[in-house]
Amino acid sequence: MQTAEQTAKDSMQQAWNKRPLIISGPCSAETEEQVLATAQRLAATGKVDMLRAGIWKPRTKPGMFEGIGAKGLPWLQRAKKLTGLPTTVEVATGKQVEDALNFEVDVLWIGARTTVNPFSVQEVADALRGVDVPVMIKNPINPDLELWSGAVERIARAGVKQIGLIHRGFSSYGNSEYRNAPMWHLAIEMKLKHPGLPVINDPSHICGRRDILLEVMQRAIDLDYDGLMIESHIDPDNAWSDAKQQVTPERLAEMLNSITWRKEDVNSEEYHAALEALRQKINHLDDELMQILSQRMKIAEQIGKYKKENNITILQTNRWNEIIERASAKGEKIGLSKEFITKYLDAVHMESINHQKKVLDS
Repeated sequence: MQTAEQTAKDSMQQAWNKRPLIISGPCSAETEEQVLATAQRLAATGKVDMLRAGIWKPRTKPGMFEGIGAKGLPWLQRAKKLTGLPTTVEVATGKQVEDALNFEVDVLWIGARTTVNPFSVQEVADALRGVDVPVMIKNPINPDLELWSGAVERIARAGVKQIGLIHRGFSSYGNSEYRNAPMWHLAIEMKLKHPGLPVINDPSHICGRRDILLEVMQRAIDLDYDGLMIESHIDPDNAWSDAKQQVTPERLAEMLNSITWRKEDVNSEEYHAALEALRQKINHLDDELMQILSQRMKIAEQIGKYKKENNITILQTNRWNEIIERASAKGEKIGLSKEFITKYLDAVHMESINHQKKVLDS
């Protein structure tokens, strides 16, 4: 006969392995009543696999609510016993790891403000040595994949076998639509670098407001994310932290019901044959693009020779602005976004500069 401890561990493992994995709960644990009521209402939806709650809240400025602290851990423990939902909390220090595990928290996660600091990640890693508990790692605040990968490596070296990634967006200057710019390409690159790790999307921290949550949730599912972490609260407008980005458990269920859930593959010969034919066309076009880019660089080298003979600088700002304006106008007419055109030409321009530099240095 299984012990209660083994049953709880099996329940956690079942949730951890589920796809998509849905994690939800309040941004902050505020009172025992609030935590228990949220957990019960989330469990009643039948849509949620794991309960989250902020116990310690690293805040930007002093004086803001920084979490209820360790006294909130027994509330989560009771919520788990009441609903059967495994629990997960954010930890930033060795002491927080110890406290969370003492109250049987099932899964830990490392927050964005911790991931950015290798010393803090190492402290958490040291506290996890010899502990069999899954750990999720949020992307750092700044768009630095090396920091994110470094955190994964530190936790793995501590002996943690089950590691997941959480994409919560990145701080960026000039971003106005989102609380944290998703920068999907960086999350995709991280997913490709660590193909064996589940990737969970955190639309709450990307959006910062509830009215655009659904579109980000759908985008994540379309990109084959392994799950979602969404903040929910029994009274979102009066939440003690991040009120604008939280939803009620019932509203969460409505959003999850309205998502179109994609699958990675389908057992259909017709589908695979059609896809393979289209992919071969893309391969041919890519080959042609490589040839055209090679010809472009040879012309850039010829330009470099003229610049060298006449002592002209490599960078010609007016010419570059002219290229961007011309290409953006043409691109929009044929369905290419200005953002893509700019990023593409930036890369081409830097390669052209490198080719001209070699000519000038020769």
